Amino acid sequence: MRKTVLYATLILLSALFIAPFYWTFMTAVKSTAELYRFPPVLWPSEWHWENFVAAWNKQPFGTYLSNSLIVVVLSTIGQLLSSSLVAFGFARFRFPGRDALFVLLLATMMIPWDVKMIPLYMEFNMLGWINTLKPLIVPAYFADAFFVFLLRQYIMTIPMEIDEAARMDGANSFDIYWRIHLPLMLPALVLVGTFHFMNAWNDYLGPLIFLNDQSKYTLTLGLSMFKGLHEIDVTSIAAITVILCLPPLALFFLAQRYIMDGAVGSSVKG
Repeated sequence: MRKTVLYATLILLSALFIAPFYWTFMTAVKSTAELYRFPPVLWPSEWHWENFVAAWNKQPFGTYLSNSLIVVVLSTIGQLLSSSLVAFGFARFRFPGRDALFVLLLATMMIPWDVKMIPLYMEFNMLGWINTLKPLIVPAYFADAFFVFLLRQYIMTIPMEIDEAARMDGANSFDIYWRIHLPLMLPALVLVGTFHFMNAWNDYLGPLIFLNDQSKYTLTLGLSMFKGLHEIDVTSIAAITVILCLPPLALFFLAQRYIMDGAVGSSVKG
């Protein structure tokens, strides 16, 4: 009886989480007549797969996809390198004020992005980076407080004896970071990379503020082009939204085992 209630609860919660994606997918494959029918059509009588091709061809989504991939790939590399290097310093080096500096770093997570938006725009404008992809890529090379926290916790689970043995063999601090800790941190790095990938892939506000030229738009910003002054192309929005969801879903399922290992490892000494 207890298991029955548990399974029923899990099925109900799963249905609630899947419902928005189901409705979006059904909207993407419906005909225009069924789209606005009342009561709503839950299962279309005809599947219009051509809606995906039509929606993709209405805007230069090939260019948008290229821009999104450049931003996501380069910023993810920068985030992994910078956050892991800073986390290694906080976990392995002893220096005055280290703990206070780490607390100060964590405190920066309480500053909402909306507060930093105007100073960042002014800074990037002075650098001449507005209407380029640099504001969406370069900040990732200066580490993120939350990712530093996750990676530091993971590094603290690695025995210090490994570092001492490496130093006895002549390795310096960077060798220990690059050759020993980076491979050992793989589950945590996959976790951080997945989180950052999803944030960068779904980011809308950043491209909206820093990009003006349509040739520099990312996929999320290109999606908004279907919203006109007097009408909204609902079918096209649903079709592109389904396409946008596929890469993060594929990444999550492929990296699921590493994500769980990274989450558990990062919480051991939390």
